[in-house]
Amino acid sequence: MRINRELQAILNAAYQEAKQRKHEYLTPEHVLYAALHFEYPRDVVHECGAEPDVIRSEVDKHLSERIPVVEGEEPFQSIGFQHVIERAIFHTENAAKEEVDIGDILVSILDEDESFGSFFMREAGISRLNLLEVISHGLSRVGAEREEGSEEGDAGEAGEAGDSGHEAREELDDDGRTRKKRDALSQFTTDLTAQAREGRLEPLIGREDILERTVQVLCRRLKNNPVHLGDPGVGKTAITEGLAQRIADGEVPSLLKDYTVYALDMGSMLAGTRYRGDFEERMKQVMKELESRDNVILFVDEIHTLVGAGAVSGGSMDASNMLKPALASGRIRCIGSTTYEEYKRYFEKDRALSRRFQKIEVPEPSEDQTFEILQGLRSKYEQFHNVIYSDDALRAAAHLSALYINDRHLPDKAIDVIDECGAYIRMRREASADEGEPVTIMETDIEKVVSRIAKIPERSVSVSERDRLRDLEQDLKRVVFGQEEAISQVVQAVKRSRAGFRRADKPVASFLFVGPTGVGKTELARQLADTLGVAMLRFDMSEYQEKHTVSRLIGSPPGYVGYEEGGLLTETIRKTPHAVLLLDEIEKAHADIYNILLQVMDYATVTDNSGKHADFRNVVLIMTSNAGAREIGKPLIGFGGRSVASDAVDDAVERIFSPEFRNRLDKVVVFNRLATEVIEDIVRKDLDDFVAQLAEKNVTLEVTAACIGWLAERGYSEEFGARNISRLIEEKIKSFFVDSVLFGELQNGGRATADVSDEGDVIIRAQGP
Repeated sequence: MRINRELQAILNAAYQEAKQRKHEYLTPEHVLYAALHFEYPRDVVHECGAEPDVIRSEVDKHLSERIPVVEGEEPFQSIGFQHVIERAIFHTENAAKEEVDIGDILVSILDEDESFGSFFMREAGISRLNLLEVISHGLSRVGAEREEGSEEGDAGEAGEAGDSGHEAREELDDDGRTRKKRDALSQFTTDLTAQAREGRLEPLIGREDILERTVQVLCRRLKNNPVHLGDPGVGKTAITEGLAQRIADGEVPSLLKDYTVYALDMGSMLAGTRYRGDFEERMKQVMKELESRDNVILFVDEIHTLVGAGAVSGGSMDASNMLKPALASGRIRCIGSTTYEEYKRYFEKDRALSRRFQKIEVPEPSEDQTFEILQGLRSKYEQFHNVIYSDDALRAAAHLSALYINDRHLPDKAIDVIDECGAYIRMRREASADEGEPVTIMETDIEKVVSRIAKIPERSVSVSERDRLRDLEQDLKRVVFGQEEAISQVVQAVKRSRAGFRRADKPVASFLFVGPTGVGKTELARQLADTLGVAMLRFDMSEYQEKHTVSRLIGSPPGYVGYEEGGLLTETIRKTPHAVLLLDEIEKAHADIYNILLQVMDYATVTDNSGKHADFRNVVLIMTSNAGAREIGKPLIGFGGRSVASDAVDDAVERIFSPEFRNRLDKVVVFNRLATEVIEDIVRKDLDDFVAQLAEKNVTLEVTAACIGWLAERGYSEEFGARNISRLIEEKIKSFFVDSVLFGELQNGGRATADVSDEGDVIIRAQGP
């Protein structure tokens, strides 16, 4: 345990004092004598109503007359001194403090009943409770006497109480109680009703049904305590502030018209509580003052913090237990707010406390409701940032924040967007020294801010979804070759969902991609996500072949390792609800995982191990499989030019997947083997990307048709599909330019040609500038 600097200096001074006086032992009296030469210990003793000089004189007389002198010896620590230090360390550890200070030592000396130091302090009128109050709260002994006098109804004694200021003395009433109440409430609570009258609260827009339900619960005779449950940022605190505003404006039932809403500040309540009983004393004062007043509503934000607040190890009393009697009798009304998770973890476990509250859920508002909220807040932000928000900008803030900012909730994240956009425009205008008329914030400004917050390319949020869907098929066919039928089926399913011709409780679409490896199944999923401007989430289902691996997706059961961490799938979707979810090689997954996917495809939701829901309504679900791959592309006996043995593929899918699984799919999309001309298109696409990279280094590359045909022929195989094309280009083309661009003839730019030699291999001819 560490000792702070002041105490270290006092202990050194006590040791030097014992050594100078040639005493055999270092005693608590030496420490007390040394401490009374320092400013803070003297102030503490003085605040306790004693004279530090008188105590120091008595201790000096004791050290001079009663302690024998021993020549040539270093002072040893006495048993009493060791007891004082050990007791101080013990109490410091119990108070969860990081270091011992002189206040702890003074209390410990007072507790050392067999010491003269304790005797001198008690003779001077210092009690343990008084000393603890001074060290913890800075309360004066005179103030404590005033409190005692006010409780006994002695107005005269309360009127004589100290010199705390003219304004405070004027507030004393006949029985001397008012000033104490004002002190506690002003120190540990905030008067929301007064703030509402002064116009310092944000207006409450919408939420009429929740506010009405809150007022209804408050008007009950018993158990008139609502608790608001909701995700962070949905506006739980704003509802109580809206209630305070209604009370200030007189727009509440007659029963609540004269009420005052006090918000409890738990930070102030806990600050400075160093010893056992400090927090309980503060809570007791606040509760006593609230109960003595009529028409009071106590608001506790993050009410779950009451459970366990102020309790020490081995003790059962905490803030919630002190609040229960008042709540049960109806002497005060209380409003709480907390999140679902904290309510379940802390609040709900205390059944005696939770039954005294009425749960009121605060759901996340819709985009339209958020737009109305932003319209109501518009004037405050326009005045602060000196800008003007257009309706399109506010609507874009609600829509884009809901679509791309996934770790927060509406309306909080939409308000953050318009606030940050206002700050962005303001900073840009100040940088250009333009302080003229207010700038109108448009939709494009909101798009820039959202792209920065969500860390996604600006183009992903700058194009409307309608425009994306109109060109979706053409965009996909430009980057995925040879699978026109598969692309058309995927695009049609996505468009149907976006047009609203689909149940609201289903994913955007559910596909099973089947076909040989390397023909574009994963690539189509990747390009679909990129074109729609959403994230692609990929899970390799070969990692989930065992039964126990299901818990990795939805979380471990209670009692197992990782229970509180949640599942990979549920947590990922909760953070990224707008996405393309790719489950690669689904046939390799354990059968239990299919049961989870049934729930996803049917109701677009999965419940994890902690009871939280993951929403799949904005997810495009794509599963890939190699089922029936061998039959695809085989020549068929008989008439007809079909290239796909569809019956054989259907048989393979039916053999692997159960009927209820297949029945919930939107489409089984079959991918064909690639034709020769398609393979050459893939080669050209990969080469175009490399040519663009060389152009940045002032190198021009020309690839002949013969070279493209050579790469296509050798890069594609029925076993691996087109996956070898990239590796072949890496080996035959890119490797040549590594040394040439760094050290050779192309380091300053130049031209190069890739062709096929007479020996049947790729040859590259390069020429400098």
